[in-house]
Amino acid sequence: MKQTFIHRHHTPHLVLFFAGWGMDTNPFKTMETAGSDLLVCYDYRTLNFDEQLCSGYEEITLIAWSMGVWAATQVLQKQTLPLVRRIAINGTPYPVDDRRGIASATFEGTTEGLNEASLRKFQRRMCGSASAYQNFLSVAPQRGVEELKAELKAIGQQVATLPAATLRWDSAVVGTADRIFLPENQLHAWQGETSVIQMDAPHYADALFQWSEELFRWPQEQTTRIENPL
Repeated sequence: MKQTFIHRHHTPHLVLFFAGWGMDTNPFKTMETAGSDLLVCYDYRTLNFDEQLCSGYEEITLIAWSMGVWAATQVLQKQTLPLVRRIAINGTPYPVDDRRGIASATFEGTTEGLNEASLRKFQRRMCGSASAYQNFLSVAPQRGVEELKAELKAIGQQVATLPAATLRWDSAVVGTADRIFLPENQLHAWQGETSVIQMDAPHYADALFQWSEELFRWPQEQTTRIENPL
C-alpha cells in the first residue's frame, strides 16, 4: 500500500482517505478538506499500513471509496487511531460477493481480461457519462495496465484468504447510478447499524468527494438518508 499526503500542515485533524483500485493521488489532488490534513492510501497489492503517518492527530475522519472500503476495513480493524467518524462511499467490506459486492464472475472476468481497451471501458462505466469520462482523463492515474492487473489479482487472493473484518462504519453513501458496485448490493451489505445515504451519482463523480466542515456532509438536496435500507 502507498500512503501520500496531499495536504500536510500538521493540523489537529486528519482526513484519512482510502481510494479505489487502480488509483493514485492524481484524481484527488484538488480535494478540499476544510483545512484538515489529507492522507491518501492506494495500491492494494499489499495491505501494509504505516500507522506512524497518522500519529499526532487529535481526530481522524476515515473516508473510503470503492475497493478502499474493503482495504480500510481490513487495515484499521485492529488499529488504535482516534477515528471520530467512518464514511464509506460506493463500496462495501465484501468486494467480491454476488450479493454484497462485485459478482465473482465479473471480478474474475475483469482481472483476466484487463488490457488497455478494457481499462478504458471500465473507467467510462465508472464515470457514468462520456463528458465525465473526458474530465476524468485529465486527472487519470499514471499507472500501467500490468501493475493494475497485479493489484486486482492480489486483491482477489486477499479477499479469498483473509478472515472477515469487523470495522464499524457510521455512514455509507450509495450512488444510485453506480455500475461497478451495484446499488442493490451495497444496500444489502449495509443492513444493520450503518446509516445509508443514497445519492444520484455514478461510481466516480466529483460530487462524491466534496465535503464541508459540518462533519463532511454532502448537500442535503442531493441525498436521501434512510436508516433501514431494505
